[in-house]
Amino acid sequence: MKKLVCVLMALMMLCTGLAESKPEGGRFAALERLDALPQAQWQYTVAFPDWKEYVDNTLAMNGMFSFRFYHGQGTLYLEAAEGVTGFNLYVNGVKFDTSAVAGGIWSADISAAAVDGVNTLQITNIRPAGMGKAVTVHIPYPVVLPGDPEGEGIDPEALRLIGDIIESDIAHGFTSAQLAVIKNGRLVVEEAWGRVNSYNPDGTRRTDAAPVTVNTLYDLASVTKMFSANYAVQKLATDGLLNVDTPIVELLGDAFAEDTLDMAYFGVEDPPDLDTQKAWKRRVTLRDALCHEAGFPAAANYNDPDFDLSRQQRGLPGCNPVYAVGREATLKAIFQTPLMYPPRTKTLYSDVDYMLACFVIEKVTGRRLDEYVRETFYEPLGLEHITFLPLENGFAREDCAATELNGTTRDNRLSFPGIRTDTVQGEVHDERAWHCMEGVSGHAGLFASATDLAKLASVMLTGGYGDCRLFSPNVMDAFTAPKAMDYGQWGLGWWRQGDLQRPWYFGTQAATDTVGHQGWTGTMAMIDPSRELVVVYLTNKINSRVLSDAEINKFVGSCFTASSLGFVPQILSIGMDAAGDVSAQLLDLLADMAMESVKLIPEGATGDHPCVQNALSKFELLKARAEAAGNAEYVALAEAQAALLNG
Repeated sequence: MKKLVCVLMALMMLCTGLAESKPEGGRFAALERLDALPQAQWQYTVAFPDWKEYVDNTLAMNGMFSFRFYHGQGTLYLEAAEGVTGFNLYVNGVKFDTSAVAGGIWSADISAAAVDGVNTLQITNIRPAGMGKAVTVHIPYPVVLPGDPEGEGIDPEALRLIGDIIESDIAHGFTSAQLAVIKNGRLVVEEAWGRVNSYNPDGTRRTDAAPVTVNTLYDLASVTKMFSANYAVQKLATDGLLNVDTPIVELLGDAFAEDTLDMAYFGVEDPPDLDTQKAWKRRVTLRDALCHEAGFPAAANYNDPDFDLSRQQRGLPGCNPVYAVGREATLKAIFQTPLMYPPRTKTLYSDVDYMLACFVIEKVTGRRLDEYVRETFYEPLGLEHITFLPLENGFAREDCAATELNGTTRDNRLSFPGIRTDTVQGEVHDERAWHCMEGVSGHAGLFASATDLAKLASVMLTGGYGDCRLFSPNVMDAFTAPKAMDYGQWGLGWWRQGDLQRPWYFGTQAATDTVGHQGWTGTMAMIDPSRELVVVYLTNKINSRVLSDAEINKFVGSCFTASSLGFVPQILSIGMDAAGDVSAQLLDLLADMAMESVKLIPEGATGDHPCVQNALSKFELLKARAEAAGNAEYVALAEAQAALLNG
């Protein structure tokens, strides 16, 4: 047996010499000796040989390991045990020069070998043979590096069209926007348009407000749900500190069920008695809340004393049985709120679900939500333009894009105690987040720049960032999977593309596993793992007049293409997917968009109506681009349609 081992070792040494004299798959790269291993939370730590710690007939598996990374970056850290005299190292087929490596700590710069997505390392021919855990490899996470669109396969003409649409819409009455795009671990787009406050309270345009920059903070509205509460729950689940299937009563106490009011919702057939209501609430889990199937009503305006909870609308003065201002009172109000339907029998989007999740996170962590996510995510990732309560955290009003012009009165159409009447800027717009949750909630309240939010969102592609481990792959898979076969558009909190079920946000080209969320103020974040793509598009479309008495929750800014969110990934995808020059395709698309915009004009609308202005914006842009392309047909179309709209 000893003789056989010696023969095998001699053959291995011979093969090593042959391989090093004639390498296959790439160039040599030397390793660098280090004095100590960096302190980090690793993507993976694996020891060779036999990283899986057992041997079966899948013999090749134990010498290879795969991880996620991106081209042009990355370092592996290796610990060679005392007595190791050599080994062979490959990354994606590139062989590294390990001729000088012995026991100790070493780093390997893999930036020239790394590829986008799955990368594979191979450690073989460890010498001397027979050592256990001879070479331990520590693999960090990638980070977001600067990049350019063309370098990552995006035609800049598509980006120019996106910017032209936004700029044209702003000229016709839209407010402002920010865009950040990360592709293959590179920040390839970082743009801003418009002013931080576009209108005076009387609805006249402002020209003296500061311009939006790439660092301006936007009120994310419901996008908050994913990048505060969902991230917190995913981290706690990764660390084994929270099980989403634990009943809420075990997390927040029996009062969650016992305090329920004996109240029937108007229009609900066979309303349950109080004992049934309490039994329902004892079944509610955090998973139910994240999936919006806990049973809570869509609207629970705890901040409005005149809100009729049973009818889900404003009613007689003082009719709200769960009126609450402040966090303590709001938690009690949630406990008192009856369910509209048994848990897990219906999907009904409700902010109450994420207000409840906020309280669960705070109970488990012992910290307020904003403190926990800042210390766990934002600070470790080096993000400086993301926060709750910006005016209390070093930002001024002018650092934030304004939202509603006359407080939250819908241009003086609403009133309740404590309602804000000045232009909202630097304060969360959402009334429940502001009045009930004191600006910090799981459903709204987070402010961010598009760039910082995109970097944060990129964590969902890899599970971590640099030296920070945040989510396990299993947790990410569980949270982004469809919650049921017939609900492919819903994950565990995340909105999914599914079977083209969210194209108005993610575009038609997004893969089925694309996830993200939208916010009422005009915000959107999407993550497409199949293309290693993150898109964050932020607007403040509600920083404009209310459209009409009949539509007090629709604003002038909502009438423009720039507010529609999904047009960005739609056009961006053309720039990524086309095989050649996309100019003609984009011009045809713009012509279609212009003609379609006419269909959105209400009957009888005059030239100053924002839907008319939106259509004029498209035709003016079409004319300018058609003239530049020498397309007389589209020039004539644009002129004719503009004349009709101006008529």
